[in-house]
Amino acid sequence: MNEVSRRKVLIAGGALGAAGALGGMAPAAARPAWTWAATSSLAGSGRGIDPQWVWDEEVDALMAAVIDRGDVPLVNQHLAGWSRNDQPVPSGLPADVRAWMERARQLPDWADHGKLRAAARFNESRGILLNLCNGPGGGMLSTAIPREARAVYYSKGGADMEDRVAKTSILGFSVGDLNAYEPDGDCIVQAVKTRMVHASVRHLLPQSPHWEGTSGGQKIPISIADVLVTWHSLPTWTMKKLREWRVRLTTEESEGYLHSWQVTAHLLGVPDEYIPSSWDAANTQYTQLFEPVLGPTPEGVILTDILLGQLAEQTSPFSVSRPLVDALARFLVGDRIADWDGIDREPLWEGAIRAAWPAFIALREGAIKLPLVPRLAWTIDEIARAYLMFYLTKGKGTVISIPDRNRTFPAS
Repeated sequence: MNEVSRRKVLIAGGALGAAGALGGMAPAAARPAWTWAATSSLAGSGRGIDPQWVWDEEVDALMAAVIDRGDVPLVNQHLAGWSRNDQPVPSGLPADVRAWMERARQLPDWADHGKLRAAARFNESRGILLNLCNGPGGGMLSTAIPREARAVYYSKGGADMEDRVAKTSILGFSVGDLNAYEPDGDCIVQAVKTRMVHASVRHLLPQSPHWEGTSGGQKIPISIADVLVTWHSLPTWTMKKLREWRVRLTTEESEGYLHSWQVTAHLLGVPDEYIPSSWDAANTQYTQLFEPVLGPTPEGVILTDILLGQLAEQTSPFSVSRPLVDALARFLVGDRIADWDGIDREPLWEGAIRAAWPAFIALREGAIKLPLVPRLAWTIDEIARAYLMFYLTKGKGTVISIPDRNRTFPAS
């Protein structure tokens, strides 16, 4: 870690200590009352309950029981070998876990395999752009979501962010695979495992001595609203970016991409009454649910610095400096979120990226011949490729596993 990064982490760490001494930090800006219409959902109707007060009750009770009776090592042992959609649920799992997983792995009856194949073709043609948005872009957004930043920081994964990001990337890359929902794919498997992790964190995190003072009043973490907030930081925000960059999209590509994430939301335990049925419905929910909850936290600043430091290390073979990585992150998420995340300003690189971005998009869209591409457009492309390949490789070397404890901190 360089001296600037070390100083930033120490400052943020001091803010964490002050927050604990003062009895907690103020929550992010209050979200308006829930008014999103369930008629805009895939279910077409609903109970009208604010998803902030909805969790995943069946699996929450299941994973609490697994943790309390000491079955986490056994479950992880068998989950490690479960890797394909068409693979039977491991027979060695406890009977209650196996029965739940059999139900949870089923695709909804509204899943459209034609649209899922269209999504696969879209991911193939726009993979670098999508992974640039979902990777560095989504990572910077996640650290500006106070509840998510704190849940990550204080849970077990916060102690090893490289491993935490690799495991998080497994599901993201699975959604983008050409065979994501085919028998030989693994998106169903990774979504079910992620849902189990969420339930485990809901049980464990309230037991952390650090949680009550930093949770913004939330008693149980990772509500369905929180899952949807994270969901919108991926497909909805990404689609907004693609349109902002004037990437040419067909109706088939746009609808297929949304559908793949609708199916993923269902498999992550989001009730159909909360899953947007169209991009218009998603954008309306995004405005009400996502935008108002963004804000700064000391935890987010620390996690951002770790994430950008890792990204700079990953792209070092291409002589990409941390200032360039910071400038690209700031360009992706904008100044407001970048300031909240504590991302340094790099005026020279920021101006260069803004100037080179149209060429980068043209490169990815195949609209210009390679010899005419400015060098910086190639550099941006290499950053995206390095991120993709590092985490894809790392993902293949790790598996999503169930936590059995919270993050531990040295005694002060």
